[in-house]
Amino acid sequence: MKHVLIIAEAGVNHNGSLDIAKQLIDKAVEAGVDIIKFQTFKSEKLVSKAARQAEYQQRNIGKKDEGQLAMLKKLELSHADHEELMAYCHEKGIRFFSTAFDMDSIEYLHSLDLGLWKIPSGEITNYPYLRKIAQYHEPVILSTGMCELSDIEATVNVLVEFGVEKEQITILHCNTEYPTPYEDVNLRAMLEIRDRFGVNVGYSDHTKGIEVPIAAVALGATVIEKHFTLDKNMEGPDHKASLEPDELKNMVVAIRNIESALGAGHKTVSESEQKNIEIARKSIVAACPIKKGEMFTEDNLTVKRPGNGISPMRWNEVIGKVATKDFEEEEMIAL
Repeated sequence: MKHVLIIAEAGVNHNGSLDIAKQLIDKAVEAGVDIIKFQTFKSEKLVSKAARQAEYQQRNIGKKDEGQLAMLKKLELSHADHEELMAYCHEKGIRFFSTAFDMDSIEYLHSLDLGLWKIPSGEITNYPYLRKIAQYHEPVILSTGMCELSDIEATVNVLVEFGVEKEQITILHCNTEYPTPYEDVNLRAMLEIRDRFGVNVGYSDHTKGIEVPIAAVALGATVIEKHFTLDKNMEGPDHKASLEPDELKNMVVAIRNIESALGAGHKTVSESEQKNIEIARKSIVAACPIKKGEMFTEDNLTVKRPGNGISPMRWNEVIGKVATKDFEEEEMIAL
């Protein structure tokens, strides 16, 4: 099986602090993820002054009178911040990544030569945004929260029209509610997306736990994205729907175990269990003393461990044969 790409979504959980962002990088490294992802935006280009906070943002922050613009302004990373965090990631041996949320940010991330694009669920109907990313002809990971299949199809068509090869697209099933109720996850939709569009699929998770992304890997996800934080009790829009460092580490371990356990998909005897065949299987043995010349019958034969004699699958072949020697009770039968 291919290596599952695990993206630790730091997002805006740095709360605008470079120190916290670096701590998040350290924790992502400790957890063993492949990529740590931030968010790149200029608040004034992302939202209007009239944009309200989402219900989950109001609930998590507790500032219902504060609009999205004021909230996001405190969470921006400057270009200098990006470059410092990229250098820190390089030093720590983890891949830096970010999502652009406006056109200028797309150009800036292109200048950083990240070689990969993440299209968030909220931009899936943003035609100019999609067209601009597609024209770079680089791999795309597409989140699909709040989408019907028709929305995904329209987006894929734009990406392909403007230069992204279909083989370069990975579509993430996603639900845009923070946290997502388990009954709304609809994880099997990931398989419908795979079969409908013929692309690699994955899962971007907003549930509280780690069970669903693990299950997604078992179903065939090639990419897992999960928000994480230093502390769920920190102030900010996404902390409460994020994993803490120990949980992130547990998720990574579980995914790697499942990844290994899925195997090649061909049923055969494994190397580790080969030695147990003789111990666990059975052989045809004498159920009682049998004299030479006596016929083997259903009454004087039985099956018992170990399995290094005649297999019970040859039972009908043995019944009716004549004993060529004396057999003691429990002695393995030989023809």
